[in-house]
Amino acid sequence: MGDTLLALSIPVLVFAAGIYAAGESWWRRRHPAPPSPYTHQAARLAEQAMLVDAERIVDGAYVTLGSLYDGPSAPEAPFPATDAAPGPTTARDRSRQASTPARRN
Repeated sequence: MGDTLLALSIPVLVFAAGIYAAGESWWRRRHPAPPSPYTHQAARLAEQAMLVDAERIVDGAYVTLGSLYDGPSAPEAPFPATDAAPGPTTARDRSRQASTPARRN
């Protein structure tokens, strides 16, 4: 009787494994796993998410600091390019700097 039970348990075990495999494949088709982080699709999705975040940050910064980029509100008030006052240049100073020999160490 012990040998008969052992001989019948092998087909039952194979049948149970087949039922389990069929059920698992059915479950995987109905509930797919999330994309692997190592696929090209996952890289594209991450890039799109990063671009959306960057656009949101830039838009927020422009809303906050936009008035700095618009410039002065009164266009008739020009600002000087330098603080130096216009005046005559001395040619003698330029010639003295050009004729001074360079020092040797």
